[in-house]
Order: sequence, then structure tokens, then C-alpha cells
Amino acid sequence: MKMSRYLVPTLKEDPSDAVITSHRLMLRAGLIRKESAGMYIYLPLGLRVLQKIIAIIREEMNKSGALEFLMPELTSADLWKESGRWHSMGPEMIRIKDRNGIEYALAPTHEEAFTNVIRMIVTSYKDLPVNAYQINTKFRDEIRPRFGVMRSKEFIMKDAYSFDSDEDGLEGSYQIMRQTYRTIFKRCGLETIPVEADTGSMGGSNSEEFMVASEVGEEVLLLCEVCGYKSNQERATCQYQLSPTNEDEEALAIVDTPDVRTINELVQFFGCSAHTFLKSLIYVADGTPIMAVVPGDREINEVKLKNTLNAVDLELAPDAVVEEVTGAPVGFAGPILVKGKALRIIFDTQIKTIKNAITGANQRDKHYKGVNPGRDFVIGQEADIVLVVAGDRCPHCGNALIETRGIEVGHIFKLGYKYTRAMNVKVLDKNGKAITPIMGCYGIGVNRTMAAVIEQHNDDRGIIWPMSVAPFQVHCISLAKNEKEEGAADTIYSMLVDAGIEVLYDDRTASPGFKFGDADLIGIPIRITLGKAFFGDSSSIEVKLRNKDEKIIIAKDMIVDYCKKQIVQMLQKLNA
Repeated sequence: MKMSRYLVPTLKEDPSDAVITSHRLMLRAGLIRKESAGMYIYLPLGLRVLQKIIAIIREEMNKSGALEFLMPELTSADLWKESGRWHSMGPEMIRIKDRNGIEYALAPTHEEAFTNVIRMIVTSYKDLPVNAYQINTKFRDEIRPRFGVMRSKEFIMKDAYSFDSDEDGLEGSYQIMRQTYRTIFKRCGLETIPVEADTGSMGGSNSEEFMVASEVGEEVLLLCEVCGYKSNQERATCQYQLSPTNEDEEALAIVDTPDVRTINELVQFFGCSAHTFLKSLIYVADGTPIMAVVPGDREINEVKLKNTLNAVDLELAPDAVVEEVTGAPVGFAGPILVKGKALRIIFDTQIKTIKNAITGANQRDKHYKGVNPGRDFVIGQEADIVLVVAGDRCPHCGNALIETRGIEVGHIFKLGYKYTRAMNVKVLDKNGKAITPIMGCYGIGVNRTMAAVIEQHNDDRGIIWPMSVAPFQVHCISLAKNEKEEGAADTIYSMLVDAGIEVLYDDRTASPGFKFGDADLIGIPIRITLGKAFFGDSSSIEVKLRNKDEKIIIAKDMIVDYCKKQIVQMLQKLNA
């Protein structure tokens, strides 16, 4: 492709609204342009990268035995209502009505739609297992689209859904996808960290996210360098270092604590450790107030709490609700409720081990001290609801966990029977008995994968594309000064193209510095320069690999073989 006839609108400066590396470089290298908040146009160069990633995904999915579909992007509200998610998906799902008043969703995901099509066409266990997938556009009305294509309103996703006769079959399908995902991301040049994850609104049991380590990642990961434990912070658990205590139980007493309400203020006031305090927060879960109690030195993991409550919506209660259910303003809540007050309380599993605790007395400017679980209040429901942080002990081996940030590029779930039961999917088993298939769900964000590749492969000059997803394989720069030299350069370009090599040919009238700058910015793996040596007596060609600093000289007659050899070697490393 000749750049004189190609649209590659590169930029010299970083756009002011681009915060992360991938967003800056995608704009500067002429891969995308912003249309509106959370919506991007993929320019020809960027589209080629997307198509390369899609081709890898499609090849590996087909190799795994999955079957490709193409589903409508508009999905009927009836399907969402049948599964129970029409309202629980929340405001991120874009809902519309046609001229007849019929409701639809611009699909953010396709569990219901695929379950429905399998319900229509699969009738026997002989048709199972089925893994149906598509590569299609999804829509989510993000409240704060940001980081370029990392979090946008419109994006391309590969979503797949497996249907099996039983749990053993699901386990087999799940494991095939676990390996397939590892292969896909490796071929794209990504180093991923598979971590345990929360299933969220998708439902199900087992869940694994494929994360790419990044300083700007929105996800916090907890890792153990000793045993290999890896988890998203939303799901992470740990072993607790509990110091056994032989102290006697103190008498329960009320202490005046005027204007002392935060944990730090209480620590100073009482002169004891934060762990001694029972931190009690009031939430509203699906419209009903509840209390969550954790040690004073811990934060509440709201994802764990929401799952424990099996709630769709969970938010901190407004001040008026706190005062109504506890009898006191914010900062003085505690599990020893005022007489006549009834409230569901979820205790963290550590609470029962704390002796002579301090907690709010549900009265303004008053706290209890000498609080002991079992004697002073009953632990009716307990669960692990604390947020695990760096330094906590690994739940498997007990060593200290470390923390890093990551970008999610893929997510796989064991959905179980959530959708097939809700939508009454039945097939006949070998005995002619009706059974309900069990499901798995497997997603890859294509646009996000593209951005993640750039996050991992760049330097201060621009992108460094892995060969497998590079928009072109060779960037040929001509420094011709007259028609004769232009003709000679065109000959090399034609030789490369005729050999089946993908070439971006910079034949523009521009300075060498400008062309080299664009080449580094765009990041194509192999750069060949047709300069003085080529147009002189030696007809030799300068070659530089984008991921290396040194330059080498190749004879004109050897350039095609050299490029082919480099392409093969680079692809083999990614496929190994």
C-alpha cells in the first residue's frame, strides 16, 4: 500500500484528552479518531489491526470446535424479561422502542439470545456439546467512557456460549476455552495473567479473567509469588493473622465520644489498635437497609457483600436512612441495636474472634467499649466481606500477597443453569428423559485486546507491533529524489508485494526525518530504507527491526528472502 494513496493522519503531539499510552498512540499513529464520548472511528490502519486480531480469534475458536454465528445486535426485551435481567442490567443497557412500541436492547451481551437460538434448534443430547460464538458489536451506556477504546460505549466482542448435558461436560468445555484463550493471547503477543474473578451480573460459579498487567489498569490483582495464587481483588480471599488473646471479658460500658466518629479519631481517643473496633456501615440493598460489620482496620468489599446478599443494587445508605434505622447520625452505628430497632446484619468472619471491642452505640456522640460477640450481640449471619490488600496472607500457602493493576481482555464463566432454567431449555437424554443443558460463557474484548497490545509493546518513539497483529509486515521508506530513483524504489516495493509480503510503502514527498518518525510511531516490525546506498552503485538496502536499535545492510537481491525469513521467525515465536 502506497502511503501517497493511503490515509494515515499521524500527529506530532499527544492529544490533550488522551491519558493512557494506548489511547495516545492510537490517535497519534492514525489508527482511530474520536466521534463522540465513548465512540471511535477505526481508520484504515487501525482496522487492519482489528482484522488481524479477529482472524486469530476466529482461527483458534474454530480449531477448538466452536461454531460461528452472527446474531442480531438488537435483542428482544422479551428474552431479557424471561431471564430476569431486563431491569437488573441497570442503566448501562441501552433500551429502545420501535415505531410499534416494541421494546429492544442494543445488546451488551448475548446470553439470552444464544440460549434462545439453542432452544429453537437443539432437541437431543446427541446435538451436545455445542459451543456457539460470534464476533460482533456490543453496546454499553458507560457513565464515564474513558481511556480510549478501553472503556467505550460501542465495542467489538467475541462472545461464546457452551451448552453441555452435565457438569462434567461443562468442565471439559471450560478447560478447552481456558487453553484456547491462552493460545489466542499468546499469538497476539500478549502476556496475560489469568486470575480468579467475580461472575457479576452474568451469574454462575467459576470465573477466570485474563488480565494484562498495566499501571493504568482499572482492576486490582492480588498475586502470590510463591504458590502462584492469582485473583481479582473483587474475589480475593486471604488467611487472617489472628493473635490469640487470653484477656478476660470486660463489662460492657458506654463512653461519651463527642465528635469522634472516624476510625482514626477513635484510635487516638481510645489509644488502641484499629482492629479492636467494629466498623459498622449501613447500606441499602434492593431498597432494604442492612448493616455490614468488619474489623476497624479493614475495608468492606462491596462485591462480596452484594453477592452475600444476592442483591441486584447495593449502595451506601444516605444519612437520613442511617439515622432512621440506628437512631444516630453517621459514625455512631454498631451491632448492639437500640431497643425496638430491627436490622439485618452481615458480620465478617473475623468479628467473632475479637474480644473487648469498641463500636458505635447507635446514639449521638456515644460508643460502647468492652463489646464481646455472643454475649452482647448474636452473629446471625457471617461471611467473608473484607477487601484483601497487598501484604495479606495467601489463602493457599500463607505467604504475603503482592498487588498489581491489570486490564481485563478476556473473561470465562461457568454459568451453570441460570439461563437454561429461566428460559426453560430442554433436550432429551439417551433414555428419552427431558434434561436442562448447562452453560458456559467466554468473552474477549477485541478493541481492548488491541489497546492492551500497545500498552505492552511501545517505547518513547511509538508502537512496536508483534508481527501477528501488525497492520503491515514491512515498512518500506523511499528517499528517492528524482523519477529514476522513484522507479527503482517502486521496483523493490513490487518485488515485496509479489512475494506475498504486506508492505506499507512511504513514497510521499517528505523529509527523511518525518518519514522515520512516522515509521517509529506506527511501529511496523520491519523497516527497510531505500536511500543513498540503494540508489548508488551498491544497490544495498538498509534494514532495521522496530524492536532493535541496530541497522544492517542487505543486498537488493536478498531483501525478499530476508524479509520472509524474519516474518516466519517472528510468527513462530508467537505461536510456540
